[in-house]
Amino acid sequence: MRVVAIEEHWTTPEIDQALRAQPEGDPSVVLNDRGDIPARLLDIGDQRIEAMDAAGIDVQILSIAPPGAHGLPAGEAVALCRDANDRAAEAVRRHPSRLRAMTTLPMPDPDAAVAELLRTADLPGHVGIMSYGRSGERPLDDPAYDDLLATAARLGRPVFLHPQIPPAAVRDASYRGFDPILELSLATFGWGWHIEAGLAALRLIVRGTFDRHPDLQIVLGHWGEMLLFALERADSLSNVATHLERRVADYFATNIHIATSGMLTPRLLRHALEYTSVDRILLSGDYPFHRMEASEVADFLETLPDAGDRQKIAGANAESLYGIKE
Repeated sequence: MRVVAIEEHWTTPEIDQALRAQPEGDPSVVLNDRGDIPARLLDIGDQRIEAMDAAGIDVQILSIAPPGAHGLPAGEAVALCRDANDRAAEAVRRHPSRLRAMTTLPMPDPDAAVAELLRTADLPGHVGIMSYGRSGERPLDDPAYDDLLATAARLGRPVFLHPQIPPAAVRDASYRGFDPILELSLATFGWGWHIEAGLAALRLIVRGTFDRHPDLQIVLGHWGEMLLFALERADSLSNVATHLERRVADYFATNIHIATSGMLTPRLLRHALEYTSVDRILLSGDYPFHRMEASEVADFLETLPDAGDRQKIAGANAESLYGIKE
């Protein structure tokens, strides 16, 4: 049974330095500094393959660590994304049976993002897109990105909609009043990240994105970024979003996939299967922020009684969605 992990992070020294040099940058970048994470993020070679072997992972799909290039000046983002995508392609050339890559796009410049997506169509191993729900103050559902989303749909490139820290004004209103580390944690992995990603997905739905681009596929990590837990409530938007062709919840059956993000918890799997099908659940480890162990993956999959379902979540769903061949 092949195991494919789809949300496995890395970065380049140049992107990391550029993010830290921003006068009012994303404070969540400090979460990349814990323990041996910095060294592991910079490695997409032998050390990473060794870690994959130890965890029983056959294929990783590389993706730039948050916050990506979304918060950088447009011109700088264009050059840094191009460099990162070329490096990812080179890593795939060196390890063609073990690595694939999500394309990093210069989202501050929507036209440049389309151009870069088209350029990477000819690079080895680029099979998807790592994105966030907002670039600066411009949300992903903004009409400026519609050509990009249309291109992603046409090329068959799924968009992984990764969490990001809420805007400064939202942090000031909702996440202040504690010591700095607790404020940051509350605004990121403790709560804010997931609300931002879930909201971005909802905005795409109610904007009519999937009606215009029915082939577009997105992936939500962390078991759906809270949305599966509130899907019945969110579906009530259908009563006012009367321009949509279907109800809000229906798009989860046709355009949205759910990834584990290292949270290999059987009760979350059972809950997800009440709202989506086993064909739309993907294994992701969130490396190196989480370190899956081979026994942990095996125990998690064994909670599924059907061998075919275990194979789907372990890797077959990812192979189908991302077009991964041996």
